[in-house]
Amino acid sequence: MSEPNIILEAKGLSRHYQVSRGFFQGHATVKALNNVSFQLQAGKTLAVVGESGCGKSTLARQLTLIEEPTAGELNIAGVAIAKADAAALKALRPKVQMVFQNPFASLNPRKQVGAMLAEPLQLNTTLSASEREQRVREQRVREMLQIVGLRPEHYHRYPHMFSGGQRQRIAIARAMMLKPAVLVADEPTSALDVSIQAQILNLFMDLQDELGTAYVFVSHNLAVVEHIADDVMVMYFGSTVEYGAKETIFQQPLHPYTKALMSATPAIRQEDRRAKIKLTGELPSPLNPPTGCAFNTRCPHANERCRSEVPVLRPLANRMIACHHIETIPQ
Repeated sequence: MSEPNIILEAKGLSRHYQVSRGFFQGHATVKALNNVSFQLQAGKTLAVVGESGCGKSTLARQLTLIEEPTAGELNIAGVAIAKADAAALKALRPKVQMVFQNPFASLNPRKQVGAMLAEPLQLNTTLSASEREQRVREQRVREMLQIVGLRPEHYHRYPHMFSGGQRQRIAIARAMMLKPAVLVADEPTSALDVSIQAQILNLFMDLQDELGTAYVFVSHNLAVVEHIADDVMVMYFGSTVEYGAKETIFQQPLHPYTKALMSATPAIRQEDRRAKIKLTGELPSPLNPPTGCAFNTRCPHANERCRSEVPVLRPLANRMIACHHIETIPQ
């Protein structure tokens, strides 16, 4: 049983795919997500960061129950997903919602905004189609439009009539209609202009304060993560390499991969700039993963132990970290 304030918990969560190698070549197993564990408290934000292909979006699909994990445990609001029956899963799905990267692709171009926002209420509540309850739905939709910063006349408009930032506000409003306990945001600002990104981030934070929703915020933009996150989980090649409080990770990153990510973050002030770390070597192939630590092909500190033994995620310096020789690496 999870602690009362833990709304989302993953233990050894993994997702593997069987892919074809080609004609007469058989199949291979791609470990898109491998033994990931974390906890998320109600009303807090966990940021998941890493390069493209590190498993961030795969993790998002597991958390929103779009896909079933290959192995591991996932507990949402104290319910173990692996042991839940169909009725329990149906009751649980409204508690976990998702905001996608592309706001235009995630909205139905043939539906008006009001109809799209009312749809979650029709599918996941006991409201019937009577005239009285249709008015109730319309009132709740108009209230949510106001909360996310849209005007009443937007109710009858179509997605193509809005800007990118307004479309993302609509997507956020749709996700928040059921007042979910957990919201998974998969790169929700990457398709927006920088000035609009700040508005959307502030909207996320205002909604969290008002509704108490916990966020899993998937991003490759560390400047965005530093603004919104409470905890940070750094992923590489489907696994967690460093995990801890935002202040701990940003003030003193320890894993060589985390240091490289931090050094690539632009900063306006001279005192905030870090020495650039250039990673050499090739990205490993998911069809032919390296032995030992997955980062050993690019790590400047790799040795024979790193090439033969997989590091275990362990507690060190107020965080969890997966590295064999982090104590011997100059800080």
